[in-house]
Amino acid sequence: MSKKPSLGRQKIKIAKIQIKNHLQVTFSKRRSGLFKKASELCTLCGVEIAIVVFSPAGKVFSFGHPEVESVTDRFLARKSNVNSSNLHLVESHQIASVPELNLQLMYMVNELEAEKKRSEALDQMRKDGQSQFWWEAPIEDLSLHELQQLKDSMEELKKSVDIHVNNIIGGSDRAPIILSSTGDSCVDNYIWLCP
Repeated sequence: MSKKPSLGRQKIKIAKIQIKNHLQVTFSKRRSGLFKKASELCTLCGVEIAIVVFSPAGKVFSFGHPEVESVTDRFLARKSNVNSSNLHLVESHQIASVPELNLQLMYMVNELEAEKKRSEALDQMRKDGQSQFWWEAPIEDLSLHELQQLKDSMEELKKSVDIHVNNIIGGSDRAPIILSSTGDSCVDNYIWLCP
């Protein structure tokens, strides 16, 4: 059994394509690739470029940097509508701002990646936290600020429990004596003694 070569990466003969449908598909792909390469050349070398392409169906496609008209006017030695000194200033400003914009873009991409990682970590913590209470979470991984918040929350919980216990006791017929003993836990242990 011989293997049939795939149609993806075959060497093609440089000749006009006869099938009209294939011709249009090839033109569309090659046109976008041509414009992309021209754009890269402008960015890398700072050149002015103009490309005009007619499709097999007769449609006109063009690409130009800074503009097709200004490049073709210069090529045909016509006087451009824009003053050449002003055009030179605009071009030098564009060339100077490209590296700065690239740095800003790289910074923003890095910030976005960091925020995505933070978001994933928070999502994971949220998923992990759904299976346990907040006071049962492992404290080894908490920062100093988070530990302080946890301590404050525990103290607020203790105050709420104290108030609730006193309200319950206050409504009872018999007044129990509450002795508080401090232990290792965050909430005091209460011993109720009824007289």
